[in-house]
Amino acid sequence: MESGKSNNFFELDIRVGKIIKVEIFEEAIKPAYKLNIDFGENIGIKKTSAQITNYEISELYEKLCIAVLNLGNKQIGPFISECLVLGSICENGDVLLLQPSNKAKLGDKVS
Repeated sequence: MESGKSNNFFELDIRVGKIIKVEIFEEAIKPAYKLNIDFGENIGIKKTSAQITNYEISELYEKLCIAVLNLGNKQIGPFISECLVLGSICENGDVLLLQPSNKAKLGDKVS
Protein backbone atom coordinates (compact mmCIF):
# COMPACT_ATOMS: atom_id res chain seq x y z
CA MET A 1 0.00 0.00 0.00
CA GLU A 2 1.27 3.47 -0.86
CA SER A 3 2.23 5.74 1.98
CA GLY A 4 -0.47 8.24 2.92
CA LYS A 5 -3.38 6.27 1.47
CA SER A 6 -5.99 4.78 3.78
CA ASN A 7 -6.94 1.13 3.54
CA ASN A 8 -10.72 0.97 3.91
CA PHE A 9 -10.80 -2.84 3.64
CA PHE A 10 -10.25 -3.17 7.40
CA GLU A 11 -13.29 -0.98 8.05
CA LEU A 12 -15.59 -3.54 6.40
CA ASP A 13 -17.53 -5.88 8.66
CA ILE A 14 -17.36 -9.13 6.68
CA ARG A 15 -19.03 -12.14 8.29
CA VAL A 16 -19.99 -15.77 7.81
CA GLY A 17 -23.70 -16.41 7.35
CA LYS A 18 -26.09 -19.17 6.35
CA ILE A 19 -28.86 -18.66 3.82
CA ILE A 20 -32.10 -19.70 5.52
CA LYS A 21 -34.73 -18.41 3.08
CA VAL A 22 -34.72 -17.85 -0.69
CA GLU A 23 -37.48 -16.30 -2.80
CA ILE A 24 -37.63 -15.13 -6.39
CA PHE A 25 -37.47 -11.33 -6.45
CA GLU A 26 -40.45 -10.81 -8.77
CA GLU A 27 -40.17 -7.01 -8.92
CA ALA A 28 -36.43 -6.92 -9.76
CA ILE A 29 -35.43 -5.51 -13.15
CA LYS A 30 -32.66 -8.14 -13.52
CA PRO A 31 -33.30 -11.72 -12.34
CA ALA A 32 -32.54 -11.95 -8.62
CA TYR A 33 -33.42 -13.67 -5.38
CA LYS A 34 -34.40 -12.25 -1.99
CA LEU A 35 -32.32 -13.95 0.70
CA ASN A 36 -32.61 -14.15 4.47
CA ILE A 37 -29.19 -14.86 5.96
CA ASP A 38 -28.57 -15.96 9.55
CA PHE A 39 -25.38 -14.46 11.04
CA GLY A 40 -25.76 -16.09 14.43
CA GLU A 41 -27.13 -15.09 17.80
CA ASN A 42 -25.19 -11.82 18.21
CA ILE A 43 -26.08 -10.36 14.79
CA GLY A 44 -29.29 -12.12 13.81
CA ILE A 45 -30.93 -12.38 10.41
CA LYS A 46 -30.28 -9.89 7.60
CA LYS A 47 -32.08 -9.62 4.26
CA THR A 48 -30.48 -9.00 0.89
CA SER A 49 -31.13 -9.17 -2.82
CA ALA A 50 -28.65 -11.07 -4.97
CA GLN A 51 -28.31 -11.65 -8.70
CA ILE A 52 -27.25 -15.28 -8.25
CA THR A 53 -29.93 -16.97 -10.32
CA ASN A 54 -27.34 -19.34 -11.80
CA TYR A 55 -28.06 -21.26 -8.56
CA GLU A 56 -31.31 -23.15 -8.05
CA ILE A 57 -33.24 -22.14 -4.93
CA SER A 58 -32.69 -25.62 -3.46
CA GLU A 59 -28.89 -25.21 -3.89
CA LEU A 60 -28.87 -21.98 -1.89
CA TYR A 61 -30.96 -23.13 1.08
CA GLU A 62 -28.66 -23.60 4.13
CA LYS A 63 -25.55 -22.69 2.09
CA LEU A 64 -22.82 -20.88 4.01
CA CYS A 65 -21.81 -17.55 2.51
CA ILE A 66 -19.71 -14.46 3.13
CA ALA A 67 -21.33 -11.01 3.33
CA VAL A 68 -20.48 -7.40 4.17
CA LEU A 69 -22.74 -6.06 6.91
CA ASN A 70 -21.80 -2.40 7.37
CA LEU A 71 -22.41 -0.80 3.98
CA GLY A 72 -25.78 0.56 5.04
CA ASN A 73 -29.24 -0.40 3.83
CA LYS A 74 -30.08 -0.07 0.14
CA GLN A 75 -33.58 0.31 -1.28
CA ILE A 76 -34.06 -1.99 -4.29
CA GLY A 77 -37.56 -1.39 -5.58
CA PRO A 78 -39.94 -2.38 -2.76
CA PHE A 79 -37.19 -4.28 -0.90
CA ILE A 80 -34.54 -3.13 1.60
CA SER A 81 -31.19 -4.90 1.28
CA GLU A 82 -29.28 -4.98 4.59
CA CYS A 83 -26.02 -6.66 3.54
CA LEU A 84 -23.97 -7.55 0.46
CA VAL A 85 -23.25 -11.20 -0.36
CA LEU A 86 -19.81 -11.68 -1.91
CA GLY A 87 -19.04 -13.76 -4.98
CA SER A 88 -16.75 -14.02 -7.94
CA ILE A 89 -18.07 -13.17 -11.40
CA CYS A 90 -17.37 -15.64 -14.20
CA GLU A 91 -16.75 -14.62 -17.82
CA ASN A 92 -20.31 -15.70 -18.71
CA GLY A 93 -21.76 -13.45 -15.97
CA ASP A 94 -22.57 -16.20 -13.46
CA VAL A 95 -21.79 -15.33 -9.83
CA LEU A 96 -20.13 -17.94 -7.64
CA LEU A 97 -20.71 -17.36 -3.93
CA LEU A 98 -17.63 -17.08 -1.76
CA GLN A 99 -17.89 -19.75 0.91
CA PRO A 100 -16.08 -20.34 4.19
CA SER A 101 -14.87 -23.66 5.51
CA ASN A 102 -17.62 -25.91 6.88
CA LYS A 103 -15.92 -25.45 10.28
CA ALA A 104 -16.73 -21.71 10.30
CA LYS A 105 -19.40 -20.56 12.75
CA LEU A 106 -22.23 -18.16 11.94
CA GLY A 107 -21.11 -14.60 12.60
CA ASP A 108 -17.39 -15.35 12.37
CA LYS A 109 -15.46 -12.28 11.19
CA VAL A 110 -13.63 -12.55 7.86
CA SER A 111 -10.34 -10.71 7.55
